[in-house]
Amino acid sequence: MNYQLDRYHQPLNGDITLSSSKSESNRALIMNALSGNQLQLKNLSDARDTQTMQRLLSKKQPVWDVIDAGTTMRFCTAYLAISGSGEIITGSDRMKERPIKPLVDALRRLGAKIDYLAQEGFPPLRISAQKNVPQAQKISIPGNISSQYISALLMIGPTLADGISIELTDEIFSRPYIEMTLALMQHFGINSTWKDQTIHIKPQPYKAQSYTIESDWSGASYWYSMVALNQESSISLRGLRSDSFQGDQNIVHIMSKMGVKTEFKSDRVQLTSIPVTEINQNIDFKNCPDLAQTVMVVAAIKGIELTMTGLESLKIKETDRVMAMKKELLKIGCLLNEENGIWRLKSGTVPEHLQTIETYEDHRMAMAFAPVCMIKATTIRNIEVVKKSYPGYWAHLKSVGINFNEC
Repeated sequence: MNYQLDRYHQPLNGDITLSSSKSESNRALIMNALSGNQLQLKNLSDARDTQTMQRLLSKKQPVWDVIDAGTTMRFCTAYLAISGSGEIITGSDRMKERPIKPLVDALRRLGAKIDYLAQEGFPPLRISAQKNVPQAQKISIPGNISSQYISALLMIGPTLADGISIELTDEIFSRPYIEMTLALMQHFGINSTWKDQTIHIKPQPYKAQSYTIESDWSGASYWYSMVALNQESSISLRGLRSDSFQGDQNIVHIMSKMGVKTEFKSDRVQLTSIPVTEINQNIDFKNCPDLAQTVMVVAAIKGIELTMTGLESLKIKETDRVMAMKKELLKIGCLLNEENGIWRLKSGTVPEHLQTIETYEDHRMAMAFAPVCMIKATTIRNIEVVKKSYPGYWAHLKSVGINFNEC
C-alpha cells in the first residue's frame, strides 16, 4: 500500500504519546527470560520487533523465526546459546544476508554448539547449549561492529559459571547502546565494571524489579524533523526522559542547530521551531546511526550541507541504507557522496513534483521521508513497513491534521 501525503499548509501543533522504545523493551524481555520471568515490565513497545521477541520467548519451539528483527536475532541467538537444545533460528531473506559470525564465534568460545545451515557467517543457525565443557571467560570482539553482538553477550554474562569479560578491540561504535544494556542490567541487580576497553561481569542473579519502558527517542526524531520543516510548529511528545538511556536522545543536540528548540517539562518534551544556526555542519553518527536518515532529509530540504562520519553500520541494516539514501535523496534534489569513510551531503533544488519515495522494506526510510510533506506533496511506497518500530506513526500524523490518501 502507498500513501500520498498532501502538502501541510498551516502551523503544526499537537500532543503525541510516542511508542515505547523497542531497544529497551527487547533488552528487558531477554533479562526477564534470564531471571526466570521474575521482572515486572510496564509499557512494553507495540513494535513488531518486540511482539516477535515476546512470542519467541513465551513458548519454546523448534524453529524461531525473527522475521526482520535484528535485535531479536542477535539477542535470541545468545539466549539459545545457554538454553537451547537444537532449535533453529532464522528470519527473512534480508535477515539471512545480515552477518552474525562475530557473535557466533564468541558464543562457541563460551561452549555453545552452533551450526550454520546455509551460508557460513549468516543465519539460519542451529543452536544447542553445551553443559560441563570448558568455557572461555574472556572474549575479544571488535567494538566497531554491531553493538547488538556485545549487548547479547553482556546479558547472558551473569548467568555463566565464571561470568564474562569482554575486551572491545578497535574503536567503539554505538557506545550508548552498550551503556543502555549495562544500565538496565544494573537496574535488575547486575553489577559490572568497565575499565578501558574491557567490561567484566561476575556470575550473579537477575533480581525481581519493576521497570517502565521509556518512549522511543528514535520515534521522536521524526517529529523533530516535521517541526524543523514547519516554521511555526509546536509539538508535545510524552513519555521521554531527560536522563534517558537511549543514545538517540542526541537528536536534541543535533536539531538545536537545525531549527528545533527542546524543553523538558514534567510530563512531556516540548518542541518549537527556531531559526537554523549553522548551514555547514559536521556530524558523527557513530553513536546514533538510526538518526542519520532523518537528519539527512531535514538537511537536504533546509539547504544545510553535511559532512558525516560513522555511517558504516547503515550498510548492514534492514537494507543498505547508504545506497537507499543516495537514490532517494536525488529525488529531493540532493547529492550524497562518500570518500574514505567521510560522507558529504550537498543540497540542491527540490523539484516541483516529487517522484514516489521507495522504502526498500525499511521502516526508517518511510518515516524519514514522510516529513517532506511539510513543503511538498509526497508519495511513500509500502507504508506498512513502519509496523517494525512505530505502528501508530500514520495515525499520529493524521491526529495533527496531516492528510494522506491511499494511492
